[in-house]
Amino acid sequence: MDRNESTTTNLKTKQHFEILDGLRGVAALAVVTFHFMEWIYTDASKNFIGHGFLAVDFFFCLSGFVIGYAYDDRLAKIGILEFFKSRIIRLHPLVIAGSLLGLLAFLFDPFGGHPELYSTGKIILTFICSVLLIPLPVIADRGFNLFSFNAPSWSLFWEYIANIAYAFVLYNIRRSYLLLLLVISAIAICYVSYRSGNLLGGWSGPTFWDGCTRISYSFLAGLLIYRSNWIIKNKLGFIGISVLLILAFVMPFSKWNWLSEPFIVLFYFPLLIALGAGAILAPDLKKLCLFSGKISYPLYMTHYVVLWMFGNYYNSHKPGLMQLASIVITGLILLTGIAYLVMVFYDIPVRKYFSNMRVKSNP
Repeated sequence: MDRNESTTTNLKTKQHFEILDGLRGVAALAVVTFHFMEWIYTDASKNFIGHGFLAVDFFFCLSGFVIGYAYDDRLAKIGILEFFKSRIIRLHPLVIAGSLLGLLAFLFDPFGGHPELYSTGKIILTFICSVLLIPLPVIADRGFNLFSFNAPSWSLFWEYIANIAYAFVLYNIRRSYLLLLLVISAIAICYVSYRSGNLLGGWSGPTFWDGCTRISYSFLAGLLIYRSNWIIKNKLGFIGISVLLILAFVMPFSKWNWLSEPFIVLFYFPLLIALGAGAILAPDLKKLCLFSGKISYPLYMTHYVVLWMFGNYYNSHKPGLMQLASIVITGLILLTGIAYLVMVFYDIPVRKYFSNMRVKSNP
């Protein structure tokens, strides 16, 4: 999902939508918190952030908006090949980093795990598939995730698929057909939610096609918001809209999830994108929003390596409530710090290197 590409406050002047950047960081923190808490509370109704996984749908919707903004007026000029180069340079360094960190955690987890149960060939194949974003749900110790060494990569797989669809189909599609696809995707979202009772799927082999449904609607919705200029001017600001976003993640978990979660995805998140694009940002929050946007993708793509260790520690040591609270809070801070280091010393330099190479090859 495109969590760090520039967004704007004015479609013509190409200024940043700083509040949308900030919201992306809020959503990333929600995902990390949710992943901690789902180890502690296997009963989602007891998890205070039991709907945190819906942050991924927010990412997808924001991605559609940003891709439309960034490329609708220049894809024809740069060409499809350059578009794909741009997306790979933007997204793939952290796919590789997340896979490598995940492999190391799998092999050297101090709190558990059974790497000795898997042949060297199977581990190597799983790692290669993770680096190349080829789904391979074969590691039981990793819950048969599509990408065993970095579970969040499942959403990046669908992000790539959405980018391909944008380049070959959605870029030139008429608005009426875009609306038709949106309606079909909305029906699919409702069906998946009714069948499963929620929209949590997409990360595993059995729920693979749920991921297709989730990105189809949200990416199309974000694209439609941009192309229709559905920007709602308001004075809610970053704090106000952040609170509204968090409410979606902490709403009560109930037997009506199959209704409430599609409502959030179909209507609430697109509304928040429109509000975020039109809100006025307080000047003293600008740096926070920009940092939040920059750190969100590195945080999302590197955090799960620690989550497996935490899960094994929790299952083997059963720490008390106060100890858990300190571990989770400390973990959130440390993971943000690790993401910052990865961003500064790896992601930004690697992207800069390949961007410079690309410029030299296209004088």
